[in-house]
Amino acid sequence: MPTEPHGGLDRRTLLAATATGGAAALAGADSVLAQAQPPSPAAAGPGTPPPSAAMAARAVEAVREPILRISREVWATPELSLHEAKSSEIHIREIEAQGFRIVSRGTAGVPTAFLAEWSQGSGGAKIGYLPEYDALPSLGNAAEPRQVPGPTGAEVGHGCGHNMIGAGCTGAAFALKRMMQEAGAPGTIRIYGCAAEEVEGAKVYMAREDLFADLDAALAWHPAPVGGAGIVWQNALQKAKVMFHGRSAHAGNAPWEGRSALKAAELFGLGIQMMREHVLPTARIHYIYERAGTAPNVVPDFAQIWIVVRDRDMPKVQAMMDWMQQIAEGAAMATQTRAEADAFFGTHDLMPNEPLARLLYRHLETVPLDWTAEEQAFARTCQKEMGLREAGMATRLIPFVTDGGSGGSTDLGDVSWQTPTGVFAWPTMPLGVGLHTWPVTACGGMSIGDKSSIATAAVLAAAGFDLMTDPALREAARADFRRRIGDRPFRSAIPASRTRPLGVPEYLIRTGEDEIVSALRPSG
Repeated sequence: MPTEPHGGLDRRTLLAATATGGAAALAGADSVLAQAQPPSPAAAGPGTPPPSAAMAARAVEAVREPILRISREVWATPELSLHEAKSSEIHIREIEAQGFRIVSRGTAGVPTAFLAEWSQGSGGAKIGYLPEYDALPSLGNAAEPRQVPGPTGAEVGHGCGHNMIGAGCTGAAFALKRMMQEAGAPGTIRIYGCAAEEVEGAKVYMAREDLFADLDAALAWHPAPVGGAGIVWQNALQKAKVMFHGRSAHAGNAPWEGRSALKAAELFGLGIQMMREHVLPTARIHYIYERAGTAPNVVPDFAQIWIVVRDRDMPKVQAMMDWMQQIAEGAAMATQTRAEADAFFGTHDLMPNEPLARLLYRHLETVPLDWTAEEQAFARTCQKEMGLREAGMATRLIPFVTDGGSGGSTDLGDVSWQTPTGVFAWPTMPLGVGLHTWPVTACGGMSIGDKSSIATAAVLAAAGFDLMTDPALREAARADFRRRIGDRPFRSAIPASRTRPLGVPEYLIRTGEDEIVSALRPSG
C-alpha cells in the first residue's frame, strides 16, 4: 500500500497515535509529510503479501461476530477506568466461548483486569495480546457526526477507542488460535485484560508481578487518524499526591492560631515553577489542586496537589521526584505545616522494537483502507462540526517512522521492559481529529469502528502467527530488546506497599466479610 502523499501526519504526531493510551491528543493533520522519514524498502516497500495475511483474513472472518459483539457492547456500556465490571465480563464471556481458559480475574490486584490463555502442543512460542476497555468522562456520544448524547448519556464515552482496541486484540487471539489449529503449530496465546489504561493501568501492576516476562512478544494497537508503525518511544512517568497538614482556626477572629495548608500548597506550586527553568527539555511537569480548603473564613488544615512528572527514562523522572520532595519539605517548613507525598503510580518509557515494528508495517500494507462514500461523508461532517478541514478518513498509510518520540506516556512502557513489544496505529477517526474527543466516540460506534476492529484483528493475528512459526523472527525481536535494555534492570515504579490502584471503587473490593465486620462494630 503506498504512503499518504499529502494531508498526513508528521512522525512526532504518529508517535502519539501509535504509542499512547490516550495521554496525547493527535493534532496537526495538515502538517507536511516531508517531515517524516522515508520508508525503508525492506519494511515499507510493496511486495508479495506474507502467506499469513490471507490465513489471518480467513480466520478473522470466521470470528467476525464475536469481534463485533465485543466492540459494539463495550461501546454501548462505557465505563470509567477501574469501574469496567461489565466491559471486562463482555470480554470474558466471548473469550470462554472461544475455548480459552480464564487464568485469573482481578489480576495483579486490579478488580477489572483478567488473564486468559490457550495452548496447543508442547513447547512453542508465547504471544500476548493487550486489549483495553476503559472509557473517558464527558465523552458520551451517539454514533452520529455531531455532539449528541450516547446510549448512557454524555457523561462517559469511548473517546479513545478502547472498545475497538479490546475487540481487535481479543479478536486477533481468536483468529490466531484457528490459524494454529489449521497449521498444527505448537504454542501459547495469552490475552491480558488491560483495565484502567487511562489512569492507573493494569499493565503496570501485571508487570510488577512479572506476568509478561516469559512472553516471546506482546502485540497491541491504538486508534489514530492515520495508519502506520515505526521505531518510537514514549516518556517515563510518575504520579504523586502531595499533601500538606496544617492547623485550622477562625480566619477573622484568630488567624494566628492556625497554620494554613493552602499557603503551603501555594508555596509548593511556586517552587515547582522555579524548578521548571532548570529541568531537561524532555521533561514535563503538570499538576492540579485537588483540595484547598472548605471556606475562606476557615484556615485550611489540609491541602492536596496531584502532580505528574515525565521524562525520557525512570532515573530522570526519579531525580525530579527527589527535587519535588525537597520543595514540599521546604514549603512545609516555611509555613510551619507538615508535608506528605505519595508517589502512587508510575510507568516506564516505551521501549521500541524494530523487528516487530517492521513486521507490523508489512502486514498493515496488506489490509486496505477502504471507506464507503457514507463513511467518508460521516467523517467530513465530524470535521465540519469541529471547524476542521473536511478531508475525511485517511486512505493510505504514512511512511514507516525510523525514529520518533513525544512527551506522552503509556502503561505499555512497563510491558516493553519485560518482553519485545510491537504496537501500531490504525485510522478510526477523521484526519485532524484528536484522541479524547467526541468524534472518536461517534466513529467507534458505527461502521468505521466495526471495520477498524476487524482490520486490526487481522494485522495482529497475522503478525502473531509469523512469530509463532518463525524462530528467527522471535530471536531478532529478542536481540533488539536485549540491545536496547542492556544491563538496566526492570523495577516497578509502584510502591511495594500498594496492593491495588489508588482509585479502585469500594464496591468492587467489598466482600461479605466486610458487611459482617461492619455489623459487629459498635455503633457509638
